[in-house]
Amino acid sequence: MCLDNNRISNSLYTKFLGLIVDNTLSWKPHIDHLINKLSTACYVIRSVKPYMNRNAIMIYHSLFHAVLTYGIIFWRNSSHSIQVFRVQKKAIRIIIGCGNRESCGNLFKELNILPLMSQYILCLLTFVSNNKEQYFTNSHIHNINTRHTSNLHLPRTHLNIYQKGVHYSGIKIFNSLPQDIKTYIDNLRTFKKAVKKFLYTNSFYSLNDYYDNNNIKFQPCRYLSHTTVLC
Repeated sequence: MCLDNNRISNSLYTKFLGLIVDNTLSWKPHIDHLINKLSTACYVIRSVKPYMNRNAIMIYHSLFHAVLTYGIIFWRNSSHSIQVFRVQKKAIRIIIGCGNRESCGNLFKELNILPLMSQYILCLLTFVSNNKEQYFTNSHIHNINTRHTSNLHLPRTHLNIYQKGVHYSGIKIFNSLPQDIKTYIDNLRTFKKAVKKFLYTNSFYSLNDYYDNNNIKFQPCRYLSHTTVLC
């Protein structure tokens, strides 16, 4: 490939703003790199656990959580991300001090930590709220008054790679929120707090779990209490 008579060599992947982007957008090189860093964090948590006991969760948030969430809205939809979730569950079991075969369903709730998919949903919805001017509601597209009028307009596409992208996924996930949470989108702080409470309560493991539970009733007093929640 040439540009202005200069030959440009092909590259299998490149690093950009801390993300390793490969030429097929599989995110495998980035996830492999991520797993190495998260495994190191697990080793540190295991090492300090005898001395800090349950305070090892502080190490989790400082070393593990920060790495896990960086760029998550881009790479989480990769089929390889299941490996990251396995490492996250390993970290949770180390903090609690249970066996490798122990179910983590209730452990996430006990530690007030979001599973990988729930963390992805939170970060993606925060992105949507921060960039709401980039989206249109159905009422902007047509004048038909339906129960989906206030939903974000989902563009038609058959491209799988676009459907996995941030813009399209953000719309689908936002539209599946309880209606009362959607009304807070213009207030980022309130919206994020409501979404957090909703996700901490339900602790979704997969998008199918999230979509299957999109009829859950939102209780403002329950989700907007003054309880402090870690990010």
